[in-house]
Amino acid sequence: MSRALPGDTPTVHDLIGIGFGPSNVAMAIALHEHNARAGRDEAVTGHFFEQQPRFGWHRGMLIDDATMQVSFLKDLVTLRNPASEFSFLCYLKSRGRLVDFINHKSLFPLRVEFHDYFEWAAAQVGDMVSYGHEVVGVTPVVRDGSDGPDGDVEFLDVTVRSGEGLEVHRTRNLVIGTGLRPLMPEGVERGDRVWHNSELLKRIDALEGQEGAAPSRFVVVGAGQSAAENVAYLSRRFPEAEVCAVFSRYGYSPADDSGFANRIFDPGAVDDYFAAPENIKRQLMDYHGNTNYSVVDIDLIDSLYRQMYQEKVLGTERLRFFNVSRLADVKETPGHVRATVQSLVTGEETALDADLVVFATGYGPSDPLGLLGETAGRCLRDEEGRVRVERDYRVATDPGLRCGIYLQGGTEHTHGITSSLLSNTAVRVGDILDSLLAGAPSEVPSGGPAPKG
Repeated sequence: MSRALPGDTPTVHDLIGIGFGPSNVAMAIALHEHNARAGRDEAVTGHFFEQQPRFGWHRGMLIDDATMQVSFLKDLVTLRNPASEFSFLCYLKSRGRLVDFINHKSLFPLRVEFHDYFEWAAAQVGDMVSYGHEVVGVTPVVRDGSDGPDGDVEFLDVTVRSGEGLEVHRTRNLVIGTGLRPLMPEGVERGDRVWHNSELLKRIDALEGQEGAAPSRFVVVGAGQSAAENVAYLSRRFPEAEVCAVFSRYGYSPADDSGFANRIFDPGAVDDYFAAPENIKRQLMDYHGNTNYSVVDIDLIDSLYRQMYQEKVLGTERLRFFNVSRLADVKETPGHVRATVQSLVTGEETALDADLVVFATGYGPSDPLGLLGETAGRCLRDEEGRVRVERDYRVATDPGLRCGIYLQGGTEHTHGITSSLLSNTAVRVGDILDSLLAGAPSEVPSGGPAPKG
């Protein structure tokens, strides 16, 4: 724990951001736009630290024909500031494709195009980020004269590691946007031929370029959009190879993207979810999980079915679907991997010798307080041990911790299904900025969760 001394006057940021994915890029843009409007005395100083050497967002999943599953209007700014110069439409204008995109008559850009938009936006606020800098710890700074480790904390010292060694930066507020981490089934480790789909495009060229025969069989595990995209991509890229899809459902389930169902992603739905009793929160997640989790766009489902049927007609079956099944075992051998698929109905097992097994098994939030060290002990939790988060995305803390700690993700239990999605990113960063400018913790509404203990 650091102690602020009378003569100790380091530069203090108003805000430090951990991570520089889309959420914190949007945060940096919100700060930039605020400072452009505000007077010098009202400007907010902020800086972000990103461990990657440059901006990157799920690069291993940027399949050339994959499209976004959210409207381009849910970009980094539009729902917060429709007049922003950082919008996707402004990006298209700068790239000379605005008219072409309009003629395309689609709300859903290619994923590679939206990634280029993110890079374009990130570059415009590049003076606010240090790439190649990993945050390794956060230490509370106790005000001189406060009593012991539980004294008043007005600043946080953020320790950052880079090629130059360790640096310490001081801030009044912290916004954590460390994103999601790939999930693998329990007991399965990634290896040379056992991958998570997040690394597919990063490694597939090397697999294809290895000496010997071309790949002859792939196994893809999972029932969601990424799994289906991987099946289609591998089948297209390796036209002589067999692609085996393994999932526990009877078939891929279509995503419900109808107008009424999509209202679960509206900004107002966050207010409803936050205020709802715990049992209603659970009901809402159960009702609307099929808008986002383990579901596939209907066009892709139809395309895969059409390909499977055509191959049956022609007697050239390369797509094999092991439905109502699970991967019971996976073992790497020199140059290959053996996957054992078990039917959930009969228990019958099928051994598949493959060149690669891809697990499209989703993502989970990293521990939002994992970097906070002893500061985490001053953050409040609910009766289930989950971090208490106020409506403005500020972590609830004991009264002595005066600085704000804001979360961009890991708030699904308090804010609903849009916690880590693009749908409300623009609005969320506006909420955080408003809270930061107000300079005081938000009040817990009547009936909200009580502090644990």
